[in-house]
Amino acid sequence: MDALELMLSRESALKLESPGPSAEELNRIFDSAVRAPDHGRLRPWQFVVIDETHRAAFGALMADSLRRRDPTATDIELQRERDKAFRAPVIVAVAAKVRKGNKIPEIEQIASASAAAQTIMLAAPAIGYGAVWKTGAPAYDPVVKTALGLAEDDNIVGFLYIGTQVGGPSPIPRPEARDFVTAWAG
Repeated sequence: MDALELMLSRESALKLESPGPSAEELNRIFDSAVRAPDHGRLRPWQFVVIDETHRAAFGALMADSLRRRDPTATDIELQRERDKAFRAPVIVAVAAKVRKGNKIPEIEQIASASAAAQTIMLAAPAIGYGAVWKTGAPAYDPVVKTALGLAEDDNIVGFLYIGTQVGGPSPIPRPEARDFVTAWAG
């Protein structure tokens, strides 16, 4: 697929199922992700893969995060949180391992990790998979970060859900680029 056509047709998958990318395909996806812009060559990215065999444990972690945030959460709400781990066969937590006090501003390090995440969002459909990027409160929970092998001050920029896309495209209309572009007049 032509690279520009891939970017113009990119959309978040509404529904994903098995199969997800193989280990070899994931390696190829990550090889593309580490080509993201990286001011200062800090390589602030960290990719944590949650495969099909670990989704239940990840769902329990998500539910525990909700329970800590809201001790009054109902069993239905906790189950809904657990079920998020089953949105796709593969989940990739993308984090920015920010080097504080570095001459490269923290925002640029987070932007680099976000660019790596976006590259994953393009690489997945380039090899035939759908993907959707989610965050939510667990991305900011220090217990979730620690459980994923990250430091409390690392920044999870997203949980990327990757699998075989089923169903049609999103019914949400695409914005017109011209609505977001201005020309500086000096």
